[in-house]
Amino acid sequence: MTACGLDFGTSNTTLGLNGPNGPRLARLEGTADTLPSAIFFPWTGAPLVGRAAMAAYVGGEQGRLMRALKSVLGTSLIEETTPVGRRRLGFKGVIGEFLAEVKARGEAEADGALSAVVLGRPVHFVDGDVDGDKRAEETLGSIACDIGFTALSFQFEPIAASLDYERQVAGEELALIADIGGGTSDFSIVRIDRGHQNRADRASDILANEGVRIGGTDFDRHLSLAVVMPLLGHGSPLKRKGLAMPAALYHDLATWSAINRLYDGRTARSIRELERAAARPELVSRLARAVEEERGHGLALDVEAAKIRVAEDGATELDLAVLEAGLSVGISHDDLIAHTGLLAERIAGRIASCLSAAGLKAEAIDALFLTGGSTRLAHVRAAICACVPQARVIEGDTFGSVGIGLAIEAARRYGG
Repeated sequence: MTACGLDFGTSNTTLGLNGPNGPRLARLEGTADTLPSAIFFPWTGAPLVGRAAMAAYVGGEQGRLMRALKSVLGTSLIEETTPVGRRRLGFKGVIGEFLAEVKARGEAEADGALSAVVLGRPVHFVDGDVDGDKRAEETLGSIACDIGFTALSFQFEPIAASLDYERQVAGEELALIADIGGGTSDFSIVRIDRGHQNRADRASDILANEGVRIGGTDFDRHLSLAVVMPLLGHGSPLKRKGLAMPAALYHDLATWSAINRLYDGRTARSIRELERAAARPELVSRLARAVEEERGHGLALDVEAAKIRVAEDGATELDLAVLEAGLSVGISHDDLIAHTGLLAERIAGRIASCLSAAGLKAEAIDALFLTGGSTRLAHVRAAICACVPQARVIEGDTFGSVGIGLAIEAARRYGG
């Protein structure tokens, strides 16, 4: 068992293995086969990953939490460094440390070295930038080599999900695969047939691929900027007429990959200066506390959890007592739609492009296969389903279909 499939996701990561009973996901954290894509560097000791990383941060342990690591691929951030204790570590090294731990845990379950890997990738790492997209793939491939993989290749994540779905079909059909993850939304139109699984070349079965760099973390960011950040002064005026609080501070605090930029000391001092210049200093004081006490990641986690509660229950109350005693804000489903509805429309808009690229009308699609955590958002799901209203809707493994499909592809390319 030397080949595996690695789905390094913005929010969650899985590792697919092959064995006598077919493909399966490795248990990466206790009995869980998903590992949150997070790493925590304590001021002393070894880094922690996944749920343990977030628990250490939420529990108040001193250190640096980093999440949504995949989102820096293809951006200038990948070349930057970030302070980790008494040293500075490049983002490529951070991703390498996280994936090396994933590989080690997979090898422990496989009871042997994993030398070959099929890496999942979005249709577009970076929208509208062919060179940036190529650099992102090359960077991820370089990291995979650095951590010990001697053979590697890539597969589009929605294509991998289609290989998982294909195991359950009885005959031929045209399927639209919708993989709506934490960082990107990807679509593929694939000719599905169980009898095609062992074909060496499936190129003729892949009719079109399309994607956009919008995912669950973007919904979190928009919700945070609209509902939470105004309580910290976002959009509030300065005393000097015509000036407002710098929006960039709030965008960084609401964006996982940018939060650490605020923890450099200089930013905290500049916010205190802005507090004195603000027309609503009591709001800016909350921002200062969030930065000085490094509460940004905790706020992002709380907003994400609130989004999920709204999706499941219709409304929630977001407790912000960490910033000020008694502070909270209510969020309804109408709020979620109002602040993220355009994102859902932009995601669904890529389906028309995918159908056009395949030369198909919507009614030609037999099945719509949904995977990825953001398909749980009702307005995202409804927007996608409306594009192919006659298609049969199939629920995939929300977080595991891509990893399973990558394992299937790894077995085909490299042997089990």
